[in-house]
Amino acid sequence: MTGSRLLRRMAGRDIHESHRVSTPLELLFDLTFVVAIAAAASQLHHAVGEHHLGPGMLAYFTSFAAIWWAWMNFAWFAGAYDTDDPTYRLWTMLQMVGVLILAAGVPKIAQGDFTTLTIGYAVMRIGLVAMWLRAAREHPERCRTAMRYALGIGVLQLLWLARLALSAAWSLPSFFVLMLLELAIPVWAAKADHTPWHAHHIAERYGLFTIIVLGECVLGATNAVAGVIGAHGWSLQVALVGLGAASLVLALWWVYFLVPNADALHHHRERAFNWGYGHFVVFGSLAALGAFLEVVADQLKAAPGTSPAVAESAHAVTPTLAIGLVAAAVGVYLLTLWWLHRHIARGQAQLGWAWAAALAILVVVVAAVAAGLPLAGAIPAVTLAPAFIIMVIDRGRLARPDLYSVQ
Repeated sequence: MTGSRLLRRMAGRDIHESHRVSTPLELLFDLTFVVAIAAAASQLHHAVGEHHLGPGMLAYFTSFAAIWWAWMNFAWFAGAYDTDDPTYRLWTMLQMVGVLILAAGVPKIAQGDFTTLTIGYAVMRIGLVAMWLRAAREHPERCRTAMRYALGIGVLQLLWLARLALSAAWSLPSFFVLMLLELAIPVWAAKADHTPWHAHHIAERYGLFTIIVLGECVLGATNAVAGVIGAHGWSLQVALVGLGAASLVLALWWVYFLVPNADALHHHRERAFNWGYGHFVVFGSLAALGAFLEVVADQLKAAPGTSPAVAESAHAVTPTLAIGLVAAAVGVYLLTLWWLHRHIARGQAQLGWAWAAALAILVVVVAAVAAGLPLAGAIPAVTLAPAFIIMVIDRGRLARPDLYSVQ
């Protein structure tokens, strides 16, 4: 929607609107999260290299939860009330500034410093609350819903700011309590009425963000290939790592789009909450996979003559642990997609064995590395897990399409 007026009535979008695609502004908004995701993955990579896997995972969880929730808030609002007029764009751009401040604060979370991240959130919430208040004024049929969002977001943001005055001992407990309250806001607001979000648009937005997070895996895969070339020159290892890493990213992308999420959401809007919230694990596991591929890259770079810093980082973990982290991230991703596929489409219930077999493949690969399989050969072996699921589902669709349709 375009227009020259500063205000175009925010009456809610038609949930049956055809050709409802992501706008250039939404795509630009998504890109502002690239830096934040990269910062979170980078911190996790360094934590593993410094023998701080436990604290690193905790810091990663908290930082990625903040990133994901910031994206979620705008994505669902835009799915229902995207007027794309100049005023809407200005409020959205203010939120982008908040995202950039948030990204600057991600590296500080590992030290327990949430100040910059909280300030970034405050800037974002100014724009988001203003947009919800506008929706309440201009869409009276959903006034109560929009006001609940504005009130809940505004009050919680004040609590986030007040949290900065708490001692370090209360930092994590208060974070988890406030995050639970954040998750409760949409549930509470929906009790008044649901917003007119567009199913195909929301599914597309989630798919695009999945591709953005896969970019972290591409970065990790690129560094793994560069590590082999730098340590050993051009060799069979380069081919194995390059082919395996590229195949893994492609297979993970392919598995995500095996289920018609858009059609399922359109016909069963009541399934949206679990589907939307479940994507935290999908996005988080993919970004973590990018970090763990960087850990594998450190191992591949560790050759005679490498710098002491690279060698020390590589020796902080064993090859078995490195590939084990990769396999764990892939396994969590596949398990979550299996659950989401069953929840959203209610088909493929008979395919639990296939997903279990994929997890078994991952376990075998880790065991093989522990027994002496080189990491260069382990990366393409990991790809066999999602590739197996793709083969089973795609062949099953041809034979029994009724079992794979939305139910």
